[in-house]
Amino acid sequence: MSILQTRDLAIGYHGQALGTVINLAIHPGEVVSLLGPNGSGKTTLFRTLLGVLPPVSGQVLAGGRSLQQWPQRKLANLLGYVPQAHTGLFAFTVEDVVLMGRTARLKRFGAPSARDRHIAQAMLERMGAGHLAKRRFTEISGGQRQLALIARALAQEVSLLIMDEPTASLDFGNQLKTLDAIEQLRNEGLSVLISTHQPEHALTISDRIALIRDGELKAIGPAQETVTPASLATLYDVAEHMVAGCFSNAF
Repeated sequence: MSILQTRDLAIGYHGQALGTVINLAIHPGEVVSLLGPNGSGKTTLFRTLLGVLPPVSGQVLAGGRSLQQWPQRKLANLLGYVPQAHTGLFAFTVEDVVLMGRTARLKRFGAPSARDRHIAQAMLERMGAGHLAKRRFTEISGGQRQLALIARALAQEVSLLIMDEPTASLDFGNQLKTLDAIEQLRNEGLSVLISTHQPEHALTISDRIALIRDGELKAIGPAQETVTPASLATLYDVAEHMVAGCFSNAF
């Protein structure tokens, strides 16, 4: 059974569809990358998959059940969301930021237990960031913040991570560390759905790649078969030789 699946899904705002229907399934233990130009519908799709936006038509199924049938707290135990790394407004410690991932598993008005704190620390260690626990989130690097945000989502004890451009605004080294972290999570059995503007990253870590433009899923399949100079040229409306020149080592 797919962890997350869409059936004839139309996404959009205020009942107005952005494009055609989307059929997509995320299977256990795989990384699926979503590639598409700005304004293609990636963010709208993610918000719909997370239940923030209602479908214009069709369904989103989580664990075989319609998203609308899931209580929000229960859904947070299945799906985790990792936004782009941001500085944050408050000087929480990294440990406190990760501990926020336990909120959905706390009883109403309950306080984090010793077990919750142990899990938060364990997730930081899992991401190789245990030494950051007592640091202020506002004072660590962008790459370290990204690792902390992944640890926060993992602290929810989810089956699927949805990641919005996880390497955006990171330097080369931190991009590699984040990609390595995603591969490790996949190897440990987690499913990951990411959006990215970097085809080379998608090719490096993905089992399957989906191409989206104008709210329409143009293609989805094995990474090396789906991402080619021709498909990227069509997706981004550029000449094929320009793509081939940029990614000559990747194809």
